[in-house]
Amino acid sequence: MITVDRSEFTFTFSRSSGAGGQNVNKVNTKATLIWDINESNACSNFVKERFAKEFKRLMSDDQVSISSQKYRSQAQNIEDCITKLHDYLSRVEFAPKVRKKTKPKYSAVQKNKEKKKKDSRTKSLRREKF
Repeated sequence: MITVDRSEFTFTFSRSSGAGGQNVNKVNTKATLIWDINESNACSNFVKERFAKEFKRLMSDDQVSISSQKYRSQAQNIEDCITKLHDYLSRVEFAPKVRKKTKPKYSAVQKNKEKKKKDSRTKSLRREKF
């Protein structure tokens, strides 16, 4: 599992949207995590490339931006951002397996041919002969 040092993160805070009464209007609880992926030593270049390819929507100028406004406290939203980042990194940590091409079995090919012959005979019997 890839773990990124918290010192590599920069956080910005803003007011959350949605329900919450006066708490929403007064307190900056929405947390946005900003992480410069190219400056990080936490993961290899292959992981960085896969991350950039998979999560283009999170990237702007080689910086990953993840926000959370799920909770009503700033600390919980910070933890949620970090959890999201680790989930994303775990998805791209390993390269996907390469699919091996396989041939259909001989018996499957023969069965398909027989079915086509049968359907052809059935349809030819339906035709009207003038």
